[in-house]
Amino acid sequence: MHLTPHRHFRHKVTMPRRLKPLVVEKPWGRTDIPGAFGELGDRRIGEIWFAHPDGSDVSSTMIKFLFTSERLSIQVHPDDAIARRAGLPSGKDECWLVLDADDGAELGVGLIAPAALHELREAALDGSIVDRINWRPAHTHDFIYNPAGTIHAIGGGLVVVEVQQNIDCTYRLYDYGRPRALHLDEGLAVADRKPVADPHDLRIDPAESRALVSGPHFHVTHLAGPIVDEICVAGRDGMTFLPLSDGCRVAGEALKLGEAVLLEGPAMIDIAAGARALLVWS
Repeated sequence: MHLTPHRHFRHKVTMPRRLKPLVVEKPWGRTDIPGAFGELGDRRIGEIWFAHPDGSDVSSTMIKFLFTSERLSIQVHPDDAIARRAGLPSGKDECWLVLDADDGAELGVGLIAPAALHELREAALDGSIVDRINWRPAHTHDFIYNPAGTIHAIGGGLVVVEVQQNIDCTYRLYDYGRPRALHLDEGLAVADRKPVADPHDLRIDPAESRALVSGPHFHVTHLAGPIVDEICVAGRDGMTFLPLSDGCRVAGEALKLGEAVLLEGPAMIDIAAGARALLVWS
């Protein structure tokens, strides 16, 4: 999607609200978090995510930064229908935007080849499931969409923005011996046991504004400065603006990487030439 640059959005909006970042330590996290995220000392940070000012259950989406030094668990999420039968409000689709990738970094998405249910269960129990995962080389600016049911894992050496349906439901199939519970019965029951490819997947041009996801569960738009009117005309109240560089302003106030602002519309956004951000809404 190529759009004509324009200086600002023309929509009426009330004042934005900053979202509080919540810092989470993880055994697979990193100690070299960029200084833009604040003074974190030598803590091993795995996630920084943002709390909605009206409570964690208000928004149907969640946005996280992930910082990885080693592979995360191999996991899968249920779709809406299966999750609701289990008493949950929704399932979980999610997507990743790679902000930085070390040489050799990988993302696991789907399987290399189809597998029978009993084969995948045995592989999860003996650890050979690792060798059945389609480990894709990960590069800066890669964008990957994981529909519910996709067996997936994030490798080490990555800084990733993750946008997901806001539900705490993850079925771990394998966790490299870490002392956490697995969920083989639940996970294998919802897993897509074959190779997958999603039409959303692409390498983003950091200088191009484009819609990355347009429903059904959430919308994600990459904005590159100078910003444009047309890309957000379908936006709704409750947009989250996430700077990916310096040069981003909301209501005249400068924002930086590691901050997020809740908007009721895009009118007060300004992005300088060469700067970039994400805009997320339900």
